Amino acid sequence: MKNVLRLADRFAPLLAVVFVLAVWQAATVAFKIPSFLLPSPSRIVTDGFKVEWFIWANHIWATFRVAVLGYALAIAIAIPLAIGLAMSRLLSRTLYPMLVVIQSTPVVAVAPIIVVTLGSGDLPKVVITFLITFFPIVVSTTTGLLATPEELIELSRSLRAGRSREIFHIRLPFALPFLFSALKISTTLAVIGAVVAEFVAAQNGLGFFIAFSTSFFKIPQAFSGLVILVMLSLALFRIVGFVQKRFAPWSLPKSER
Repeated sequence: MKNVLRLADRFAPLLAVVFVLAVWQAATVAFKIPSFLLPSPSRIVTDGFKVEWFIWANHIWATFRVAVLGYALAIAIAIPLAIGLAMSRLLSRTLYPMLVVIQSTPVVAVAPIIVVTLGSGDLPKVVITFLITFFPIVVSTTTGLLATPEELIELSRSLRAGRSREIFHIRLPFALPFLFSALKISTTLAVIGAVVAEFVAAQNGLGFFIAFSTSFFKIPQAFSGLVILVMLSLALFRIVGFVQKRFAPWSLPKSER
């Protein structure tokens, strides 16, 4: 019985996905739903294989490149900014309201302006991806830095540790669980940002492929692009999880180590 429960717990996510796909397939056949409204999973797979592999490779690489560049830029700016916000009350009071205003501005509405301002190419798409991605990293990292137990800070100061040691040896290690949580969330946001940018102005990428397929009512083909987008997001999420497990396993809950 214990073995059965253990197997059920291990394969529960996979079984849930299989169940949903089976119900989806059965519903589209039983109710004779047209493929231009809701294609069946089998039709999505079939139409996906009809697209040449090099076309898929071109679109996947375009989206992956923009997502990773925007994500890396967000990390490079967000973490130093979070340190500044956590260590300086003046900087926090000055910049945090501006960050909230930027985050509150719908990026979809600003995206055409960014494209017109920055021109064609990857730069406007990377900027759009960055704008969507960096705010969760800033907020979570700042929260983690400020959540460091006060007794640890007082101990470091009693030992005459400098400000840099306080940040890198005490605050940042304590903030790593917060940081990695934000990094995992931001992987999906990076892909969303890349797709939003491709919807606005692009000649390749999975977002462009989905918009192009939809405009010609190739809905199963558009769903194929959506499936690959989901797989890309999951892959990036897994990569961040692997990095955390490999280099900072102590920042994970005990059940995930």
